[in-house]
Amino acid sequence: MTTNYSGNSVPPKTPQPSKNKTRQNLIGICTAIAITGVVCSGAAAYGGYKIAESQQERSNISQNTTENNSSNSSLDNPVISDDGSILVADVSEVVDAIRPSVVEINTEIMSNGNSIFGQYISEGAGSGVIISEDGYIVTNDHVISGASQITVKTMDGQEYEAKLVGTDPQTDIAIIKVDGSSLPAATIGSSDDIRVGEIAIAIGNPLGSLGGTVTTGIISAVGREITINNETMTLLQTDAAINSGNSGGGLFDAQGQLIGIVNAKQAATGVEGLGFAIPISDVLGVIDDLKAYGVVTSRPFLNVSLQDVNGNGQMPAGVYVVQVVDGGSAANAGVEFGDRIVSFDGKEVSSAAEVKKILRSLKVGDTVPMVVDRDGHEVELQIDLQGNTSIN
Repeated sequence: MTTNYSGNSVPPKTPQPSKNKTRQNLIGICTAIAITGVVCSGAAAYGGYKIAESQQERSNISQNTTENNSSNSSLDNPVISDDGSILVADVSEVVDAIRPSVVEINTEIMSNGNSIFGQYISEGAGSGVIISEDGYIVTNDHVISGASQITVKTMDGQEYEAKLVGTDPQTDIAIIKVDGSSLPAATIGSSDDIRVGEIAIAIGNPLGSLGGTVTTGIISAVGREITINNETMTLLQTDAAINSGNSGGGLFDAQGQLIGIVNAKQAATGVEGLGFAIPISDVLGVIDDLKAYGVVTSRPFLNVSLQDVNGNGQMPAGVYVVQVVDGGSAANAGVEFGDRIVSFDGKEVSSAAEVKKILRSLKVGDTVPMVVDRDGHEVELQIDLQGNTSIN
């Protein structure tokens, strides 16, 4: 499944470009790329919130024990049809225990537009999951991105002003914090051993006004690869109803353990029952880093911006380097603006998505080869992978 939210491919016009001509053409491409997107990391950016077409490390977060494992929940007594199939499973006892851990999030974003009034405020809404009794909350980056004010409302009606602790657009994960104590934190589960067909419980704030809404279904697929904006991510798929406003909410298993953070749904005419969540085990390291540093340090970064160029006879097709961050892994290895990446870690690549997919399999401290085409000549470089160079 591939969804492209934007495409900034600007083909230059030289059959066999010299280095200077290639650089001039790529400058045209660069102007369409936000400076904030300079980091190519090993985790995928999530960018979008609805999908128009289908398609770690363990954390130091305490793995709270749950009493639901040994409870006499009515999940143990589902209604069975004559042929032995489950007609309905009563999840009310589990929901009673986990529902308070999911919060409503409302945001205000100060915008500068073409309004005759100059600046104006736009509002947004989403969901979040409390992950510590002292007020740390995990949500999606896209829920709070650009917000000048973040308000959290808990199930008991209490409202809190929240501050942004850290955000990671590459994984669409953000951490916010409210001043509180003895808050009802979710029990962190494991998404590594989830099987297709297991019960899934989604709790969130659909439409931004229906906080605490519970929908149920099953895990429809695991390891579902989605590509958005040249970024590939691996998600859990569920048929539990997901709507706008559910983003950042929790996906729980039958024991009430948090197994995913809801982040997307398919929005195509005539298609229902396709919701997606970020597997919690894949982002526990990200959550730890955001809490501790405000940015991600536990995965390798190339510290470049990449741009795909389609082959049309004007310039060789492939993935080009359009920005290099000083002091980053690529810069230190000698990667230059205008280089076309031919292979990375011994694997041929032709797109930014392929480079990032390989990067996700590597670790900070690894040394891997990269072959680039520069001025019509192949140059082999050795990349010593670093963490985020923005850490002071």
